[in-house]
Amino acid sequence: MIDRVPAFIPLRRIVRALPTGAWPACEDFNAIAGACHPPLENAAGKPLRFVPQETRQATFEDKFEPRVYMRGEVQMRPCNWHDTLNALVWLTFPRSKAALNERHYRALIEQRASGALNRTPAQDVLTLFDEGGVIVVSSNGVLGDLLRDGEWKELFWRRRSDVISGMRFYLFGHALYEKMLHPYPGVTARGVLHSVAPDFFDLPVDRQLDAVDASLADRLAQADQWRATRELMAVPLLGIPGWDPANATESYYENTTYFRQRLA
Repeated sequence: MIDRVPAFIPLRRIVRALPTGAWPACEDFNAIAGACHPPLENAAGKPLRFVPQETRQATFEDKFEPRVYMRGEVQMRPCNWHDTLNALVWLTFPRSKAALNERHYRALIEQRASGALNRTPAQDVLTLFDEGGVIVVSSNGVLGDLLRDGEWKELFWRRRSDVISGMRFYLFGHALYEKMLHPYPGVTARGVLHSVAPDFFDLPVDRQLDAVDASLADRLAQADQWRATRELMAVPLLGIPGWDPANATESYYENTTYFRQRLA
């Protein structure tokens, strides 16, 4: 399925490096991480490793995000789509995931020091993108404006050929990939927009992904950004040309329950 569905294009490079015939295990992902040049690391400079998830996480250091940052260990449950997809995203966008983990970790440290029981808006936006984010790349400023304004029929139907030639949508959130295993009307991502030169789309996909990863990591490193969920745009994924066979007709985009115009 991953080789056939456009939504999974970012993961193909890693999927094809995994052994076939069995569910991938931690050691399979560790082999790929270790074979990278240089080997993959977290934001603290620790080698990235995938490890079996422990049933008890009694201390702060044992919890998921602190353990990734403090030890470089990403916990995984066996034969679990959610965790397997998270590992695939780590190997596809390693710099961005490392930057996101560092933001998660520092936010948890601040929350712990303040004694707050609830997550902050900044933690909410980080989690929302981590689970359900999409990176939108565009070489056309008009298309970017239509995306921001939620002008879905104009963008995906009337400017369809422009979207196909001048836009790309790279899924980032592992929970979003899980939803796209069995897509349904209503599946929506939260997106960030990157502007690129037109020749960006002449690059091989792997180089596109590497460039997007570096750019997104830089944005995540800026402490004045990613402070509220309103910074992320809602993107109805099944409206992207070719992502649902049914969207080849104009009437598809008249479903205003799904294709909602963004409020000012």
